[in-house]
Amino acid sequence: MDLLDTILNSMDAPPTTNEQQKTLIKKQREMVERIQNKQKEELLRFRKYVEERMGRFAKDDRTYIEFQPLDKVHRSVIHEIAENGGFIAMSFGREEEDRHSVVYKKEHPPSEDEVTARRNGEGWSKEIAKEYSERRKERLAQEQSLIETEANSEAGTSRAHGSSSSGSDPTSIEVKPTTNYKAKYAHLIGESAALQAARKTETNQSYGFVPSKNKKDMRSIEQTLADIQAKKRLKLQQQQQEHNLNMATSQDVNLDAEER
Repeated sequence: MDLLDTILNSMDAPPTTNEQQKTLIKKQREMVERIQNKQKEELLRFRKYVEERMGRFAKDDRTYIEFQPLDKVHRSVIHEIAENGGFIAMSFGREEEDRHSVVYKKEHPPSEDEVTARRNGEGWSKEIAKEYSERRKERLAQEQSLIETEANSEAGTSRAHGSSSSGSDPTSIEVKPTTNYKAKYAHLIGESAALQAARKTETNQSYGFVPSKNKKDMRSIEQTLADIQAKKRLKLQQQQQEHNLNMATSQDVNLDAEER
């Protein structure tokens, strides 16, 4: 007997589970399965309820419908059904407190004021919409007044600067160089270097010239996808023709070899 056998024989055997423990484990598994099946059935009922409610919503004149506070799983079901039905779904509120989903029709999306109010936990009604509209008008008036004040101050500054410049002697501001710098570096740059450097640049006609408006793709998304699919079909046809041609060529070569 080697050392490993000695160590293994000295170790205690794992505890065996008696029939009572096995029965308890089996009951626990059955209970977990029943809970999971119950949750699945509840989600199926909730999905059916949401589908029926959105079906009625699509046929009436309401612009949005609001659901009660729910957990992430139920809200994900609402968002999934709303996306499949062509609606807009958004969630507002604090998690695990009052977070709920609101579904809008695509032709009546929420305004910026409504989204802000719901995120602030104020809800949305005609009174709240009126209040936010008045706030927005006041804010725009303040911004417009501030812009006008800044424009007036800048205009006054420019007029003051213009009057001070007109009162001074123009000849006193004019500065004329006493020497010609080109004469100092004539032996390096030559007499006509400045004229050559300042020549008018023109477009190289050999490269062509395309207006920027011609570079824009004016096709719709559907037309673009159709063109891509057409190119793929053409490429597959060309590959199939090349494959058939190679097969025919190889067969001819084999026939020639057999005849020889």
